[in-house]
Amino acid sequence: MDDSLQAQELDHVLIIEDDERLAGLTRDYLEANGFRVTVEADGARGVERILSLQPDLVILDLMLPGEDGLSICRRVRSDYAGPIMMLTARTDDMDQVLGLEMGADDYVPKPVQPRVLLARMRALLRRAEPGAAGEETRLTFSDLLIDNATREAWLDGERIDLTSAEFDLLWLLASNAGRVLTREEIFDRLRGIRYDGQDRSIDVRVSRIRPKIGDDPNQPHRIKTVRSKGYLFVRDG
Repeated sequence: MDDSLQAQELDHVLIIEDDERLAGLTRDYLEANGFRVTVEADGARGVERILSLQPDLVILDLMLPGEDGLSICRRVRSDYAGPIMMLTARTDDMDQVLGLEMGADDYVPKPVQPRVLLARMRALLRRAEPGAAGEETRLTFSDLLIDNATREAWLDGERIDLTSAEFDLLWLLASNAGRVLTREEIFDRLRGIRYDGQDRSIDVRVSRIRPKIGDDPNQPHRIKTVRSKGYLFVRDG
């Protein structure tokens, strides 16, 4: 196979990280595992690089020179639909919550464990793929339409701006309409890890999804919180 054609078929990962050693080691590891990798060290160029390259996945450090990861994530979200994985050296849950609120799809703490990083990346990329043939790909609830083939949703005919992770959660809840999904089940299905009882990422995403689908955050009628259990997507009628 021609080298240029083979390169085009590889998933393209953009790493925005100012730690040269970490970025280099991560690049080498990912390239050895079948990815095409671009590295950018300057946060001030982060937005332009993401929007111009449109990579399959972005690995974005939280603390960067020029512009921090949270700002970059917020600024690109309306024009970049791919998954964004945030790297953070901090242990403060608020950083993780802020990252999710800005549109990050996942976060990995430093020091980075290569196998964990690779597994989480592959999970994000799998979820970004259209539904398999034969699976139900379109769900309709009153004025809300969700299409898993195009990974888009519409409310009253207007396209909803959803991050990749928000779409994953909305599709999971909607495709199980009428059944309570526990946080444990949601974590297992979406992230492939056990719920530790502390992680607030699912709650943050639900709070962001509700207003986007016309749900009143104070009195939701579509995505209901079931105390001490999880979430219920309500069927029509």
